[in-house]
Amino acid sequence: MNPERIIDFIRKMFQEAEGFIPLHTPYFGGNEKKYLLDTIDSTFVSSVGAYVTQFEKMMCDITGAKYAIAIVNGTAALHLSMVLAGVGYGDEVITQPLTFVATANAVAQAGGVPVFVDVDRDTMGLSPTALEAFLQAETIINAEGQCINKTTGRHIAACVPMHTFGFPARIDEIVNICHRYHITVIEDAAESLGSYYKGRHTGTFGMLGTFSFNGNKTVTCGGGGAIVTNDETVARHAKHISTTAKIPHAYEFTHDEVGYNYRMPNLNAALACAQLEQLDAFVENKRVLANAYAQFFEGSDIQFVGELSDSTANYWLNTIILPDHVQQQVFLEMSNMRRVMTRPIWKLMNRLPMYCHCQHGPIGNAEWLEARVVNIPSSVRPNFLEK
Repeated sequence: MNPERIIDFIRKMFQEAEGFIPLHTPYFGGNEKKYLLDTIDSTFVSSVGAYVTQFEKMMCDITGAKYAIAIVNGTAALHLSMVLAGVGYGDEVITQPLTFVATANAVAQAGGVPVFVDVDRDTMGLSPTALEAFLQAETIINAEGQCINKTTGRHIAACVPMHTFGFPARIDEIVNICHRYHITVIEDAAESLGSYYKGRHTGTFGMLGTFSFNGNKTVTCGGGGAIVTNDETVARHAKHISTTAKIPHAYEFTHDEVGYNYRMPNLNAALACAQLEQLDAFVENKRVLANAYAQFFEGSDIQFVGELSDSTANYWLNTIILPDHVQQQVFLEMSNMRRVMTRPIWKLMNRLPMYCHCQHGPIGNAEWLEARVVNIPSSVRPNFLEK
């Protein structure tokens, strides 16, 4: 398909945009200003406040998780989840090479070492087939019931699948495999708020799930994150160490373990609550856009990535797969030159200098996608939202 035709269609989808069309912008059309002013008037603008509590309740209601903990950003939520899962210095954590760098960074911040396993082409998320093959070939279970990497001798403590661009991975299969190998699952659901797999919200299959509310996400509060879990003990520990592990007292400062200043401020939570109130409308709006894109690309040599039959995706970033790397680069250059913002998928983690030494199995699917995937403009369209 001619790149010019694609660019013209994108402009048609965003007629309200003047000149430059960004990849994804936030939409503030609800109670954002009202709640922010209420927070300022209350003087509770830091990590203690009514909106932090309300945000956690709303996240439970939306995801179906029993517990939610408000965190300052998605990367911090991932890091804290590593700590909660018991990832220690030198432990290994299996994740996918095709992910945003925060996934691997959180492993390193906890003292762990990433191990990269391939993705599925249709979900762009961790492949249960590749995971099973890696664990069968490369690991043993020791006398203490730990999964040990035969090559490195290290304990594999956790697995972090990522729901790429809001498309759910085959998370139930991943969890079942990890259970057999005594590996804790932490879902990186940063991009998938409002996405479901087999009728269940992403982030609720593993022991822990993490979300991001960065400025480019479907729902944003500038910077923010959340951890969800169904384990009460884990939830209590998460809240404790996210607030510097301070023992409650009227005036004394006593801390009983290493803690982190990771609690979401009330200002951010106020913004998040106003945005969460609009989540259903946002996702519906984005799914209408995705359907228009799907119809446009149908029958062409460019594949529009759609949800699987057992999934409901939020279509955070609409995604196309070009025929080859050359055409990917031509389209990226032409679209950005014409002020239509498009982006390639991330450079594989094993190509980055800080992770190039990390072990990985065959990653043919990740390499294939890296050479072809492009994200195209995906913002909520206000004109359609307000009709």
